[in-house]
Amino acid sequence: MLWLLPTLLQAASPAALREQVEFLASDALQGRLTGSPGEAQAAEYLARQLRELGARPLAGQDDLLITFDFTAGTRDEGSKVRLDNDGDREWGNEGHVRALSFSDEGKVEGEVVFAGYGIKVPEGQAFPYDNFFGLDLTDKIALVLRYYPEEADEATRAVLSRYSGLRYKAMHARELGAKGLLVVTGPHSPNAGELVPMTFDTAIAGSGILAASAGGELGDHLFALAGKNLEEAQAALDSGNPHVQGFPLTGAKLSLEVAVEREHRQGHNVVGVFPPRDGAVAKSWLLLGAHYDHLGDGLHGNSLARKGESGAIHRGADDNASGVVSALATAAALAGVASSRGVVVALWSGEELGLLGSSDFVKQEYIDPDSLLACLNFDMVGRSRDNRLAVQGVGSSEMWRRLVEQSNVPVGFDLQIQEDPYLPTDSASFNRAGVPCLNFFTGGHEDYHRPTDVPEKVNYEDMGRVVDLAAGIGRRLLSLEENLEFVKVSPKIEQGPARDAVRAFTGTIPDYTAEAAGLRLSGVVGGGPAEEAGLREGDVITHFGDREITNIYDYTYALEAVKVGVSLEVVFVRDDETKQTTITPRARP
Repeated sequence: MLWLLPTLLQAASPAALREQVEFLASDALQGRLTGSPGEAQAAEYLARQLRELGARPLAGQDDLLITFDFTAGTRDEGSKVRLDNDGDREWGNEGHVRALSFSDEGKVEGEVVFAGYGIKVPEGQAFPYDNFFGLDLTDKIALVLRYYPEEADEATRAVLSRYSGLRYKAMHARELGAKGLLVVTGPHSPNAGELVPMTFDTAIAGSGILAASAGGELGDHLFALAGKNLEEAQAALDSGNPHVQGFPLTGAKLSLEVAVEREHRQGHNVVGVFPPRDGAVAKSWLLLGAHYDHLGDGLHGNSLARKGESGAIHRGADDNASGVVSALATAAALAGVASSRGVVVALWSGEELGLLGSSDFVKQEYIDPDSLLACLNFDMVGRSRDNRLAVQGVGSSEMWRRLVEQSNVPVGFDLQIQEDPYLPTDSASFNRAGVPCLNFFTGGHEDYHRPTDVPEKVNYEDMGRVVDLAAGIGRRLLSLEENLEFVKVSPKIEQGPARDAVRAFTGTIPDYTAEAAGLRLSGVVGGGPAEEAGLREGDVITHFGDREITNIYDYTYALEAVKVGVSLEVVFVRDDETKQTTITPRARP
């Protein structure tokens, strides 16, 4: 492959790295949101880069682009409210009613009960606050305010905001027997009287209840029918006084009809291989990975845009154009290495939506995980400061530390060696499959998930050194005579000063892409409570203690109510058979 030598020698030069980052983070690609035209354009560009390096498609594939399906968002298709005892007046979705993105579909009828902000702080938090206390919601429609008390003191707001998510409010209303939920943005709140936007919901799951937002005019009218005043009701709650109760809106009876259309799109992984040159061995592939998707205009969730930045293109220069370009440069440095092992370069989409691309790749077994020697993943490697570089996931094999430290000698980073392989990036998909994985990371910064993550702020000199380190590790891996043995890491449990005040740790790893009626596990943490309880990948949790679980959010909120060291029953489905076990949560690691 002598024709590649000029490319190999120049691949990690600051100028070459900058050129590719600037293209991926350009306005033309519109932030590379998964399923968007900009993402598709980026995928074609990256496939072309791999072809120029000599990469071939995976066995069984005709192209370097591999598609996967996902739910990209939701749209209201005509939700409405009809007031049965007000001349059958109908309020349509033209500024009056809009489905919440997690709502089920259908039609329900019932009397309306005002449940304040719809916030219930779990008993384990030693903070008595329950807007549902004393209310009969059986077969009723709960009406709650959006957000949390506006005038409460800082400490109270900090606690209440934690439980102010709309899914959390819907879950409590459902558990108390409500058939529907209406959310009103009160007159004292930000966005007063406005409908809640339908944002992308990454869990791809409903909530077990019909739920919609109501405009301020409809909210005022429902209170007026009962002889009440919405503004006064909110003012009474806004101090955070836990003794202010809700009440039935007597005279307000309605039917709620919710129609939601979920949009399905395709994302694109870009995968190319450089086959072994000297025969093959059992663990025949080294995988280089990075995600190339980002947040688009930031209006689909996860954006941390500040005032004046909303809707601007989120360029994602560090997150994760830097990682993609580094993976390509590392591939260029390894493409000509003669070895009995080959190199797989996998550039993922859908990471920002919940590791969608890498999870689908593993699930579909495009390549047998047992054939992977190791995975090197790059996620945000363009903002090194003070010569520091975090190398994460080192605990996934006993050989990692030696390989990393030896390879770093000529590079000279001040390494932060981190054992934990349970990371919020694509390496986690392969760690769950039993593949030793490293992740390279130069650290967070104030531009994370903002439009200000631009190419001009990337440290290209040190980014090239990340490539040098990764290439050095890669060469050692390709020349190994033995295999890396995977280690399933047990988390380090840290005890806090007040045991019951620390959020519980169960060791479950949720599958964010599953559409199961419950919480499907994509794995469990080695040595954690879930593994000790006999739970494993593929199990679907349907009840956690006395709480029904219909999705990831139910489970997340259920964790707030459990106590460390206190056992509880878990009901789950495995291979269509309902089973039960006991789990004992620990202090969060």
